Amino acid sequence: MDHRTLQNRRILISGASVAGPALAWWLARHGFRPTVVERAPQLRGGGYAVDFRGAAHLSVLAKMGILDRIKERQTHLSATTYVDEEGRPVASMPAGIFAGEVEILRGDLGRILYEATRDGTEYLFGDSITGLHQDESGVHVTFRRGAPRTFDLVIGADGLHSNVRGLAFGGHRDPVEDLGLYVSIFSVPDRYGLDHEGLLYSVPGRTAAIFSAPGTDEAVAQFFFTAPDGEPVDYDYHDTARQQKILARAFEGVGWHVPDLLGQMPAAADFYFDSVSQVRLDRWSSGRVALIGDAGYAAGPGGNGTGTAVVAAYVLAGELAAARGDHRVAFARYEDQLRRYVARGQKQARGGRDFLAPATAKKIRRRDRFFRMLPYLPVKGLIRYLSTRTATAIRLPEYP
Repeated sequence: MDHRTLQNRRILISGASVAGPALAWWLARHGFRPTVVERAPQLRGGGYAVDFRGAAHLSVLAKMGILDRIKERQTHLSATTYVDEEGRPVASMPAGIFAGEVEILRGDLGRILYEATRDGTEYLFGDSITGLHQDESGVHVTFRRGAPRTFDLVIGADGLHSNVRGLAFGGHRDPVEDLGLYVSIFSVPDRYGLDHEGLLYSVPGRTAAIFSAPGTDEAVAQFFFTAPDGEPVDYDYHDTARQQKILARAFEGVGWHVPDLLGQMPAAADFYFDSVSQVRLDRWSSGRVALIGDAGYAAGPGGNGTGTAVVAAYVLAGELAAARGDHRVAFARYEDQLRRYVARGQKQARGGRDFLAPATAKKIRRRDRFFRMLPYLPVKGLIRYLSTRTATAIRLPEYP
């Protein structure tokens, strides 16, 4: 393609997690000039594990030339075991259910994507967008720290609490749907003797887990709990101290390693807390602004969010290239290609609460009994099908 025929080449992407850098990679390849702005002062390290499943996810990573690097850094999680309060095994899950075909820590994935894109992408760390004004000449953007600039297009890849979505899609109903489940994740020293494994302990409405973080001397603590009495938890997304109090209260009196993990929580540099929510919008674009990944269609755990983000980056950049930068054509095609795929992932994730934090002791026993039976059933092919059916439910176009 002759890049001189492209219009709308200057593209600002908000968010440097997964969708943003993946999109930047494809945009640069097609001849666009991406800029990524990220609120954090530097790349975020550590974090929880994310996975990729099926041909659609893996083929995009292979096209990007980063699949081998991801495999080098994958967690190789071999066992995920539910235990009782004394740490005795109760049930085990097949690795493919929890870890997909390739699993990697989010921080490691972010580093790989950054290193693959930094030469062809301008990165603005420690800044964020404060205003967007569109006209025929482009999108006039103001920043919290930097000088105002004009871009041809703006893409929000800034997650569940998307700043770009709030600025460009204001006036609509809140598209974030709380599923009644809350999650917290943070790193702790690995003093639990983990070897490429995960341990989980459940009581009604609450599950605590520890996963090994290969290549480090740390482990990843993970907590899920349901909203007390079904009422949404009131918290400020930016108030870490308040979030830690909520988590400590939710797991008060729970045994196993929980008191030890919570005792290490205040020292964690990567503490994360949020609702398990989905984003549902009638449109993923507004004029010259579009959304990608969790900003536009968060699914929640089990909804293939990370894999969907890299697939969406491939499609959005490819449609912009195919339309020679005509955003009106490209954004419409992008939605047409991905709507059903995203909907299937969201539908799958909506059933996650009973699996992640069963509400009653009876439901916990039922879940554990199911996993104990699996090794004795001829279901290897079925497990693979169930773990990849939504991830593979798309035929990817070929772009020039």
